[in-house]
Amino acid sequence: MVNSRVLVAGGGGFIGGHLAKSLADQGLAVRAIDVKPMSEWYQIPEGVDAQQMDLSKIENCEAAVDGIDTVYMLAADMGGMGFIETHKAECMLSVLTSTHMLVAARDAGVGRYFYSSSACVYAADKQTESAVTALKESDAYPAMPEDGYGWEKLFTERMCRHFLEDYGLETRVARYHNVYGPLGTFEGGREKAPAALCRKIATAALGGGKEIEIWGDGEQTRSFMYIDDCVEGTQRIGAGANTEPVNLGSAELVSINQMVDIIENIAGITVERRYKLDAPLGVRGRNSDNTMIQELYGWEPSTKLADGLEQTYRWIYDELSSRSA
Repeated sequence: MVNSRVLVAGGGGFIGGHLAKSLADQGLAVRAIDVKPMSEWYQIPEGVDAQQMDLSKIENCEAAVDGIDTVYMLAADMGGMGFIETHKAECMLSVLTSTHMLVAARDAGVGRYFYSSSACVYAADKQTESAVTALKESDAYPAMPEDGYGWEKLFTERMCRHFLEDYGLETRVARYHNVYGPLGTFEGGREKAPAALCRKIATAALGGGKEIEIWGDGEQTRSFMYIDDCVEGTQRIGAGANTEPVNLGSAELVSINQMVDIIENIAGITVERRYKLDAPLGVRGRNSDNTMIQELYGWEPSTKLADGLEQTYRWIYDELSSRSA
């Protein structure tokens, strides 16, 4: 894959920042674009050409891809379940960015185009039990994804497929499963469960009370992928020959209550759990079937949840502790 000049769209975000750093560390010329003011970027790695730009506008997409060989398209308006359940229109408006980036990449003769899709594309009727059967790639059809965010992701997957078929743009698609890790969002409404629970337990450890709120009954299940695995898998899939969407997620299924147990052990405290049964929950259970990624790449995300959570908790604890100081 020719990838000496690389664009990370959404490079000011959590995953985008880590990806841009990894690519820059490999000696590649990296351009990172994000709509957020640079003061709000998660990180700006050394040597990265960082620019604030609204990629929902076609002229900005054209400028972003100028001279670029490889695009990593991560730009989207999203967050945890508390955000996507209450901002469905905003999530779907990402289709403007998704469409304009594909058109600009096609017209600029980009060599390879990676799109970050989501496990939210999977049909809801296959995710109704906590003891869920792991989702294989074909389970996205017949289509009934998460309302709003999931529909936009599935639609853009199809666009990527047809831009490959009709125009020869070499598109690659990964379906991310619940990415977490240091330097991520842990407050403000867009955070996902691992970061939210780390924040709540760290707050308790710092003397903020021993009771924490848990959304739902805590028996809903998920798999969670550590950021280092996400970055490695993204580059493997982006450089690979496979043109179909492929799962990129951990196969380690846990309940929310089990995750609280793990974080309590890391923090060295026990908290009281108050369950908010009317909170946004999403599906009852979701896990990643990694058969395809193992067959295609001889690899799958392997960071144990306890190990990734320890790194994440320590970072969030230090962030909260420094504020108190």
